[in-house]
Amino acid sequence: MSTILPSAASLYDRVRRVIPPIEWSTFVDDIEAILALKRERNAVILAHNYQIPEIFHCVADIVGDSLALARKAISTEADVIVLAGVHFMAETAKLLNPEKTVLIPDLNAGCSLAESITAEDVRLMRQRIPNVPIVTYVNTSAAVKAESDICCTSGNARAVVESLSVPRVIMLPDEYLAKNIAAETDVEILAWKGHCEVHERFTACDVRELRQAHPGVVVLAHPECPPEVVAEADFSGSTAAMSDYVGLQKPPRVVLLTECSMSDNVALQHPELEFIRPCNLCPHMKRITLANIRAALEQNRHIVTIEPEIAQRARLAVERMLAL
Repeated sequence: MSTILPSAASLYDRVRRVIPPIEWSTFVDDIEAILALKRERNAVILAHNYQIPEIFHCVADIVGDSLALARKAISTEADVIVLAGVHFMAETAKLLNPEKTVLIPDLNAGCSLAESITAEDVRLMRQRIPNVPIVTYVNTSAAVKAESDICCTSGNARAVVESLSVPRVIMLPDEYLAKNIAAETDVEILAWKGHCEVHERFTACDVRELRQAHPGVVVLAHPECPPEVVAEADFSGSTAAMSDYVGLQKPPRVVLLTECSMSDNVALQHPELEFIRPCNLCPHMKRITLANIRAALEQNRHIVTIEPEIAQRARLAVERMLAL
């Protein structure tokens, strides 16, 4: 433990249950540098719930799901925002903070959902299905948001759909989220066939096998999972809702059907609970590292930019969601 510098020692206490000392020793220099750079540049780090523990618990200033990050990004007084997440999240932070510098540590940190649809696809859909509002998941590019009427997250999708007071909406681009929300509302929902490459891999058979192997396990599923998985689960909700469920209900044995690091981060907050971890990694989230966060801050690297006309229209779609 002698390799842990004094200012990092207290941070290690947060993650010692999932990071061995020898591995932690390789993180210390980057953590110390990031902490100093944040002070020097008046910067904050926003980290999604899927980030690795050394980022989520040790250098992030604001953590949460997409909705929480969007809301909290607005109120930050920092000059620089580093988005420890994927590209569409960094774009959303820029939309809501147009005067601030927003950095994404790796430009290749994409998203299978965001890549499943283009702005041209949305324009064609409007032509083919006119006069039907388009609700777009935040897991999309700014260009796609700009073609939409309103955005939603997995945590507020039903509320957004029902707020429009119409009999039918188009929800883009996650087919499974759309189908899962359709099962909860009387509003007819037309879906696009985009999928999250992490959540689409879970199956109903996986849930049954988990229950057989771990009697009494409580199964929480993200609504990007296929409907048959959600039907087999005890609870379905956004990453924030899953975290809240664990904190309130405290199931002695629990499994989160979502990205791997989410379980690590929640487990650190609840050491008394047993977490079963069927591991599906998001390769895009894992592109974000301490090293490239440090490099982004040192070199002002990978500044997020959005064309003004697109940014203006996309911002309206996001702000309509946040106003609910």
